[in-house]
Amino acid sequence: MRLLRLIPDDTSFPFMKFRPFAFGLSALISIATIVGFLTIGLNIGIDFKGGTLVELQTKQGNANIGELRTRLQGANVGDVQLQEFGGPNLVMVRYGEQPGGEPGQQAALRRVRALIDADYDVRRTEVVGPTVSSELVQMSVIGVILSILAVLVYLWFRFEWQFAVAAMIATLHDVTAIMAFYIFTQADFDITSIASVLTIIGYSLNDTVVVFDRIREMLRKHKKLPVAELLDVAINSTLSRTTITATTTFLALLGLFFFGGEVIQGFTASMLVGVIIGTYSSIFIAAPILIYLGLRQGGFGTARAEAEDGEGAAVKAKA
Repeated sequence: MRLLRLIPDDTSFPFMKFRPFAFGLSALISIATIVGFLTIGLNIGIDFKGGTLVELQTKQGNANIGELRTRLQGANVGDVQLQEFGGPNLVMVRYGEQPGGEPGQQAALRRVRALIDADYDVRRTEVVGPTVSSELVQMSVIGVILSILAVLVYLWFRFEWQFAVAAMIATLHDVTAIMAFYIFTQADFDITSIASVLTIIGYSLNDTVVVFDRIREMLRKHKKLPVAELLDVAINSTLSRTTITATTTFLALLGLFFFGGEVIQGFTASMLVGVIIGTYSSIFIAAPILIYLGLRQGGFGTARAEAEDGEGAAVKAKA
């Protein structure tokens, strides 16, 4: 069983010594994200900018996605997304909003149908207008903000407000890093991207809470240990668990990326980056921020621990 351990149980890496470099790297990523957003921008998908969905069924045999994509290039509708769903003879075609409003959309649909009518039946068409798209954007942003605030409140009650603020900063860091991925790779940013962002937030916070819980335990046991050393001890004590979790998740996502098909490649690619970023932020962002938020200064971090120790002592005395 020892051969399966990626990291020994008794590591003593001085993580806190690298916090200036980690903060500098994160600052560069954040600046690059802002500059990239203002100059390059996100490659907004059909879900957010509007477009047309066409559901096709082959008249005979299975659908040939590659041949169909080549054929639809002659429709002059811009970027076309194709995916199988429900069966090998069913294809979903998606293309963006066309210039000219509704007449332009209908003209594009007629061109598409003219190219595929010989081999495919059109089962359904659906136009996603800009009004619906703007509502999706608003609801997606609200969803992300509410999820972060809910976690902030939970951590505030579960630990102390300093832990909650540190976790929120680390979460915003993760969201910024994922946005950098979408900006610089120009991968489609659609509703599944929001799902990946929320999933990454949950994954990263799970790692962060594990580290924070161990830090709280260390505060009880080592009340006179310097803060930086205490954080190093806490992180090292959870490092084996963090490494195993990250590795198994990464390998599972890697399998989905290579064998899950083109439909979910964008989602799994962002998740792969998110696992790395989430693990990094739990160790090098969330924990070191506690130093600058006054860990153990003015009694912080020991008051609750001493109260809990006092309660434990009272229970033992009664027993």
